[in-house]
Amino acid sequence: MSRKVLVLGEVREGSLRNVSFEAIAAGKTVAEGGEVVGVLVGQTVSALGAELIQYGADRVVVVEDEKLTQYTSDGFSQALLAVIDQENPEGLVLGHTALGKDLSPRIAGKLSSGLISDATAVESAGGNIVFTRPIYSGKAFEKKIVTDGLIFATVRPNNIAPLQKDESKTGEVTSLSVEIKDLRAIIKEVVRKASEGVDLSEAKVVISGGRGVKSAEGFEPLKELAQVLGGAVGASRGACDADYCDYSLQIGQTGKVVTPDLYIACGISGAIQHLAGMSNSKVIVAINKDPEANIFKVADYGIVGDLFEVVPLLTEEFKKLKVHS
Repeated sequence: MSRKVLVLGEVREGSLRNVSFEAIAAGKTVAEGGEVVGVLVGQTVSALGAELIQYGADRVVVVEDEKLTQYTSDGFSQALLAVIDQENPEGLVLGHTALGKDLSPRIAGKLSSGLISDATAVESAGGNIVFTRPIYSGKAFEKKIVTDGLIFATVRPNNIAPLQKDESKTGEVTSLSVEIKDLRAIIKEVVRKASEGVDLSEAKVVISGGRGVKSAEGFEPLKELAQVLGGAVGASRGACDADYCDYSLQIGQTGKVVTPDLYIACGISGAIQHLAGMSNSKVIVAINKDPEANIFKVADYGIVGDLFEVVPLLTEEFKKLKVHS
């Protein structure tokens, strides 16, 4: 059964986030041969429509307004609901990001629709679209289908492979005029605390530090390794609580959930709350002085040793590999 599916493209600092392209790939599966319509919401975002089409969208609908310069749930929900009203889709896919987690339940509530959140896989099986999502802090997985109404889901970044970009693909980019009114919240200023460089939630490589880094300065070797590997630096709650780093780097049940290709845990004991945020990483390397540390139970590779000796050695070896490659 072919369906029309809307996919929200998420824009950050003038560029589309990778999760937008992953959501389009998920939307293609949900559409089952039907039409995938990209949606862009912001102040000046129409120029990004062509890139959504190159990654698989058939056409794009744009809602632009100066009141949409910064994300607010009021403004973005008005814009997205207007597109849904115009297009009358059978499916809707968003990224399971801070924006998606805030916006999707509001939209579901307005539409009296169900919502499958944090899907890590989407497939067509037995006449149904089957979504896989983690439960119990990632210790188990459940499969869900929508039996009636809108197929509405958010997809976890770094889990669904985007389609191959086709720069020759073209499609229609149209504007929809929406009156954005009665905003109860206005964003005056956004102060970013996160470190510069690779976005932690979308990074392919994450180097994380725990209490074992001992100080804010202890994160410097981790930052150097992350820079060599083109990755991002993360942290356990223990490291954040100890003021070694900002809470924007926290990975775990009460922080960010990451699923990189490579996760290197340095001086992290492996509390269950931290494992909930990174245990689905493709390859996990643990560095810890304590051979009994819980982190070794989930690690693919374990190094028992002092991170201040091991991490610089790894950095040097990776530098050599990059020179020869």
